[in-house]
Amino acid sequence: MKIGNVSLDNNIILAPMAGVTDLPFRLLCREQGVGLVCTEMVSAKAIYYHNRNTSVLMAVSPEEHPVSVQLFGSDPDIISEMAAAIEEEPFDILDFNMGCPVPKVTKNGEGSALMRSPKLVEEIITKTARRIHKPMTVKIRKGFTEDEVNAVEIARIAEASGAAAIAVHGRTREQYYSGRADWEIIRQVKEAVKIPVIGNGDVDSVQAAKRMLDETGCDGVMVGRAAKGNPWLFRQIRAYLADGTLLPPPSSQEVKAMMLRHAQMEVAFKGEYTGIREMRAHISWYTAGFPNSSRLRAAVNQAETYSELEQLINQGFG
Repeated sequence: MKIGNVSLDNNIILAPMAGVTDLPFRLLCREQGVGLVCTEMVSAKAIYYHNRNTSVLMAVSPEEHPVSVQLFGSDPDIISEMAAAIEEEPFDILDFNMGCPVPKVTKNGEGSALMRSPKLVEEIITKTARRIHKPMTVKIRKGFTEDEVNAVEIARIAEASGAAAIAVHGRTREQYYSGRADWEIIRQVKEAVKIPVIGNGDVDSVQAAKRMLDETGCDGVMVGRAAKGNPWLFRQIRAYLADGTLLPPPSSQEVKAMMLRHAQMEVAFKGEYTGIREMRAHISWYTAGFPNSSRLRAAVNQAETYSELEQLINQGFG
């Protein structure tokens, strides 16, 4: 699969997720065979005002290429200017967020609220795509509400304005992440544009990934929440799409080893205080469904150091 001049190993893509897709997690997913990873979303205004947190969010490793950096905002001049300002950073693709549903983003007219402003969307994408040489992609939703379904219109605008690919989440902003994703809207977008279309929403198994490709004709599949605590899903999807092979789930020992390695990477990247606290959520995802996992999660939530975390995992898991 190609996005602009960037070639991917395959058409399986990690969705950007705030609080999840930091550098350590992206590296683990890349090792498991995902074709493209994406950072957590970064505010264009935060870059403009030199917010110190943006450097952590945009940190990229040579081992994770190809990688996309995702910006969000609503001011065409700031977005395009900041895109140009960071273009020399070592990422491959610039993605623009028009899908985030959370109120603190949409109340500012950003994220999925932009689905209501086609003219503004056109201005943002046109100005930004003209300012940079790297491919620009856009992530959208079905619409803001069921009465405002306009993914096809926005996709056509994105293509005409210079976007190199578009990812479509088959839910409205009104739905957040509830209910079922509408794959029919993904099919309609695919039929409406010539640039690559990436389907997103309810890709939670190898079979779902195959069905989405078959039913919508989309060029790639984007995996979000199903990857939390399960980076192995990418190797499983890759094998299944290649020849129908159903790889087994990871053993408890594999899960234990991954948790400990992930924790080591988080501590190395963010320091022990922050790294251990951020691992608490990851461990709850890794251990979901395993015996006695609730007891382990409760204990881990009190851990302050890596040594404490390691001891708890070794004693209470696998």
